Amino acid sequence: MIISRTPFRISLFGGGTDYPTWFREHGGSVIGTAIDKYCYISVRHLPPFFEHKSKIVYSRVELVKDASEIEHPAVRGILADMGVTEGLEIHHDADLPARSGLGSSSSFTVGLVNALHALKARMVSKRDLGREAIRIEQDVLKEDVGCQDQIWAAYGGFNRIDFHPDGSFSVAPFILPAARRAELSQSLMLFFTGFSRFASDFAGDQIKNMNSRKNQLRMIRSMVDSAADILLDPKAPLRELGELLHQSWLIKRELAASVSNSQIDEIYEAGRDAGAIGGKLLGAGGGGFMVLLVDPERRSQVRERLKKLVHVNVGFDNDGSKIVIYQPDEL
Repeated sequence: MIISRTPFRISLFGGGTDYPTWFREHGGSVIGTAIDKYCYISVRHLPPFFEHKSKIVYSRVELVKDASEIEHPAVRGILADMGVTEGLEIHHDADLPARSGLGSSSSFTVGLVNALHALKARMVSKRDLGREAIRIEQDVLKEDVGCQDQIWAAYGGFNRIDFHPDGSFSVAPFILPAARRAELSQSLMLFFTGFSRFASDFAGDQIKNMNSRKNQLRMIRSMVDSAADILLDPKAPLRELGELLHQSWLIKRELAASVSNSQIDEIYEAGRDAGAIGGKLLGAGGGGFMVLLVDPERRSQVRERLKKLVHVNVGFDNDGSKIVIYQPDEL
């Protein structure tokens, strides 16, 4: 039995500049953090006593005789790409719902790839794990996704990630004093809007609009530098980060009509009226989780105002995807 644990993430600044269509020409940067909410993938060889050869358990249970019959597109694609032919039992469990803007699809991909390598007694570096997941999602599964989610899932941490025109990336952790890190953690509030969506459906709209939204994307990219300056300046109040987050959200809403809607706008404005300084909808848009930056003394007012929504307490994850149980079985 192999079990991998892979974090979800909160993206704060730079979203949209991590699509190859953009950064291959202009470069891109993002700031965000992996969080202490996880996707768990267990993998083992299925004993040869069943009529089916493989068993895939997620929101459904699939019993198949051949891997090509698997309906879950990521599982089918990953197994084919990695040349896995033996019968497997794969279980997926998660702390938070899928299709919610927290990079859950990429966490699933990274976690499954990591577990399958471990099943073959292979250790994979965080860089290679992130790169492999990006290639699988973009080239094998043909999804309209960026490149930040896979890297946070693989690396963990609170980082700045820069994307270069040659296709490479660099990951720079924010080295913050413990008090500053705690202040940031206590200032972030995460709420579930109540509806999920497929991120690639909304990302496609943004990709189509990139040529006509260059000014907005350049502004979004420049805000990464501004946010980094605020975070690294111990004298800069975090309120400035919240105000920048608000400006960034207003610009992001211009990338495509599908980024927001009247329900999301109502939730965001209610949070701001209650004391949130700024925030954003996580992921490509359309639904899922919303993050708000709130002065710690105003948390109770914001929570009361948004009491109809599920509030999730989150902290930071520093490990990235890891194998938490390694008990290989023999075929």
